[in-house]
Order: sequence, then structure tokens, then C-alpha cells
Amino acid sequence: MFLAAVLGILVCAPSAGRVLSAATVTQAAQVTPADAAPFVGDWALTMDGQNGPAVFAVKVKVDADKVTGEISSDQMALTPIRDIRKNEKSLVLGFSFDYNGSPVDAVVTLTPGADEKAAASIDFAGGAYVMSGTATKKAAK
Repeated sequence: MFLAAVLGILVCAPSAGRVLSAATVTQAAQVTPADAAPFVGDWALTMDGQNGPAVFAVKVKVDADKVTGEISSDQMALTPIRDIRKNEKSLVLGFSFDYNGSPVDAVVTLTPGADEKAAASIDFAGGAYVMSGTATKKAAK
């Protein structure tokens, strides 16, 4: 229900086919495995927005010297992260998903904090809907 409510807001927001907004791309740079090292692992994002709370799972990993990732929630299937960049200390993860045949772009920003936690935000459709909260890194198995 949460995702349907969010997407109801987003239907009115135009999508330019970008994964990251122009402002984010301008400010962010390609990420290296060394840049991503503090973020590698499984994260639980506890978010809140105008339509209520939601929990997302984010995985960041390095495969053959390339930083990759994926995101999911109870209402969103496992979705690959298509663009990973850094912005100062933050990791910026761009992805898009399909809603009733329309692509919706989104950007997750993780800014490191203390004790395996990070400040988190998700910007849907270039700011049409924004969620904020915390990300907690899960213990390695």
C-alpha cells in the first residue's frame, strides 16, 4: 500500500529517463571500490515520508573491481542499482523501477555516521517524493 501511495504521487511527475537527477550527476563522481569500502555490505533502511514509514534493503558489493548494488522492499522486487557515485562522503545510488508500464527514477543517498549507521534519503522522480531516515549496516555473516 505504501508504494502504491508514493507512486500515485509520482504519476504526475515527469521522468526524463535519467537514473540520477542532473544536479546529482553534476555534484557526484564515479565511485571506486576504495570509495565504496565503508558501504560494502547489507543495509536496512528505515525511512519515513509524507505517506508513512517504509523499510528497504540495500546491498552494496564489489564484483571484479566494479561497485554494484541492489535494492528491494516488501512492495518492490529486487532491483539493480544502475548508477553508483560518490558525493563528498556520501554514496549515491541511482535506480529505476517500473510502475504500471512507466519508469520511475530514484536516488538513494547514504551518508556515513557512527557505529555502522548512516543517514539515508530516497528521492523519487527528481524530488516529487522524498523519504528520509537511517540506514543500519547488518553484521557480516
